[in-house]
Amino acid sequence: MNFRRVLGAVGLAALLSLLSSVASAQLGDNGGIVNSIHDLSIRAGAGTTDTCVFCHTPHGSDTTAAVPLWNKALPAGGTYAKYSTLGTSTLDGTEAPNVGSVSLACLSCHDGVQAVDSVLNTPGRGMNAGPTGTLGVMTGTPVPVLGTDLTDDHPISIQYGGGGLNDTQVVGDNIGVALGDQDFNAPFSADINANRVWWVDTGATTGSREKTDMILYSRDDLVAGQFEPFVECGSCHDPHNSTTYVAGQQVSFLRIANDSSAVCTACHIK
Repeated sequence: MNFRRVLGAVGLAALLSLLSSVASAQLGDNGGIVNSIHDLSIRAGAGTTDTCVFCHTPHGSDTTAAVPLWNKALPAGGTYAKYSTLGTSTLDGTEAPNVGSVSLACLSCHDGVQAVDSVLNTPGRGMNAGPTGTLGVMTGTPVPVLGTDLTDDHPISIQYGGGGLNDTQVVGDNIGVALGDQDFNAPFSADINANRVWWVDTGATTGSREKTDMILYSRDDLVAGQFEPFVECGSCHDPHNSTTYVAGQQVSFLRIANDSSAVCTACHIK
């Protein structure tokens, strides 16, 4: 680049503004995890500049976790009070016996029990369990600290649409007729690497699973060996996406903006 020519054309102030924009993009000001609230490396006392290490590790991960290369110890799924304990008459889906799947990964920080920087493998050579710094447990109730009482939160680890779907059915987009509750939109399904996956289209795409769809998670907790779609924390939230804004404000890493309750009506017919 001929900087003398650029300076002559647009001036120093404009050039500095341009370079600042480029730098911001390179630093991750693009809606991803870098520099987002989930980037704990930018916290004072984090003890590392690594962004991903607080959740993921290339070696020594927890293989029981339903998320890739998970770098934290999962909490026990039976320690949480579930929504069904309220006895709400309109709750027609069945919750799994224990909170599980990707929701446990979220709760390994968001229940406020385990330090957010307590990991299985700290940065650097070798396998070194322990905190990366001194961040301690998450604070701020009721959000983002959900605690272990989940009765005041949207049900998780619960059958989608009142149940009725499982992986023995025909793959496709017309499986909604089997839903136990017809007040839910029919999900799509597909087989990926011989595993059945489900999702609810949000309108951004049709018939193909995208990050902006409501993702459903396969579990066989109710009938052993028979997998069916469950709603989990990751159904509505994408921890790597910080681009969802309403009136200029970031809204909890939602998969889509909740204007006119779009997150709710993606699944619920109301």
